[in-house]
Amino acid sequence: MGNFKMLAKTFYGFEPILAKELRNLGAGHVREGVRNVTFEGDSGFMYKANLCLRTALKIFKPIATFQVFNEKQLYQSVYSLNWTDYFDSSKTFAIDTTMSSDIFNNSMFVSQKVKDALVDKFRAIERQRPSVNTHDPDVRINVHLYKNTCTVSLDSSGSSLHQRGYRIATNIAPINEVLAAGLLLSSGWDGQTDFLDPMCGSGTFLIEAGMIACNIPSNINRENYAFMNWNDYDSELHEKIIDASLNKTREFHHKILGYDKAPSAVRKAQENVDNANLSEYISIERKDFFRTEKPVESKLHMVFNPPYGERLQIDVEDFYAKIGDTLKQQYPATDAWLITSNLDALKHVGLRPSRKIKTYNGKLESRLVKYEMYSGSKKAKYKD
Repeated sequence: MGNFKMLAKTFYGFEPILAKELRNLGAGHVREGVRNVTFEGDSGFMYKANLCLRTALKIFKPIATFQVFNEKQLYQSVYSLNWTDYFDSSKTFAIDTTMSSDIFNNSMFVSQKVKDALVDKFRAIERQRPSVNTHDPDVRINVHLYKNTCTVSLDSSGSSLHQRGYRIATNIAPINEVLAAGLLLSSGWDGQTDFLDPMCGSGTFLIEAGMIACNIPSNINRENYAFMNWNDYDSELHEKIIDASLNKTREFHHKILGYDKAPSAVRKAQENVDNANLSEYISIERKDFFRTEKPVESKLHMVFNPPYGERLQIDVEDFYAKIGDTLKQQYPATDAWLITSNLDALKHVGLRPSRKIKTYNGKLESRLVKYEMYSGSKKAKYKD
């Protein structure tokens, strides 16, 4: 079976977290790139990476790299590949092209050329051709053109790995599951304390926090990956990988709590938590954060995504000032992390963040900031 090179895509800023996840899973030759990490492993490891990685969006298996100087060369290089080794003509396929190249100026044109070469090759060998399905293909092929270098990869994931399979209900501003997991890991969340998301929306932070705390594979609720449609798919090996990963789950001895003041959000979050089979660890209540106090005596880890004023209309100055006041007055011994793309809003919190991490929420440049609330005054802390 042997090891081969793979590439995992991620969000900006999460490369070190993903590299660490890969090393912990047992990947070889881990190298950080920009929005990606390359590594080596065998087919079983590829199955495991899709199942277990929290901060990967896609996992590609490169099958060819070649130089291209014109469209004829592109066609011939793609035609020369043994496509029938990878899948058969009964499967549907789609081609995604990303490029930064002077030779071609249209990624649709490149995808079309690659499609023509692939289909012609199948016709020549099998006398029939696979069909294109851009919406929900069995096999996804990724073409990456940088200057004169073209890399053709099989996309082993299919739909993006943030589609975990537990979230049926979303509220109006849901946070992507991979983004949520990366923010939680950036905040140092490891399941060793109680956890609170005081503005939990559809519950994504709560569920990802629960999965990290119990070491549950992030995609355990997902049923489909593109690699299941490849000729070399080994379903027995895949089952073994799933069983072995589930054997590594651990008990969690703290509480994960979520508040939201909208009854619809509480309902949706509860539904998603049930779908993720985490109801025994996560409880959700209808509460207005600004009228709450810390629900536990011990150290509390808090991560939340307050409204930015982008899609939810709020008085930003007043809202963020209230966040600061509530933390200051009601939440001693708490590490509070929040993400916002409204960088001005942070000025109104009235607390000095002890950390600021640059990240993106979709296209919006954002900051993940940490406020350390001490028990008693800060002076007292240093006298001990």
